[in-house]
Amino acid sequence: KRAKMSTPYQVYTLKDVRPADFVRYFAVYLKRSGKIELPKNIDLMKTGVAKELAPYNPDWYYVRAASIIRRVYVRPGTGVGAFTKIYGQGWSSGLGPRHFHKSSGGLVRNILQQLEKAGYVEKDPKGGRRVT
Repeated sequence: KRAKMSTPYQVYTLKDVRPADFVRYFAVYLKRSGKIELPKNIDLMKTGVAKELAPYNPDWYYVRAASIIRRVYVRPGTGVGAFTKIYGQGWSSGLGPRHFHKSSGGLVRNILQQLEKAGYVEKDPKGGRRVT
């Protein structure tokens, strides 16, 4: 059964679609297309140092890839360092206030390389990535 995106208005660009809807449907598309290869240790991989466990959603890698490609479209020239800050979060070691920690740079780099290999993203001459 094919999913339909119902909107009360006419859609012209990606910015007109709600981000959650785009990420959900594009993640399903990425999974069905088979253009993205999952890493071997996907079940043990954390998304950042502030996390204790791997994500519970079995398709989290595709969801993160869809989220990254949407953010590259909205803001071209975004690189790995910016994405580690975007997906980072506060972390508390128990006592004291929370401190911000970046997310995993290797994970973001691997997803960007997979998207580049699939033809969705290319390197920007000024730095970062942009949608093809």
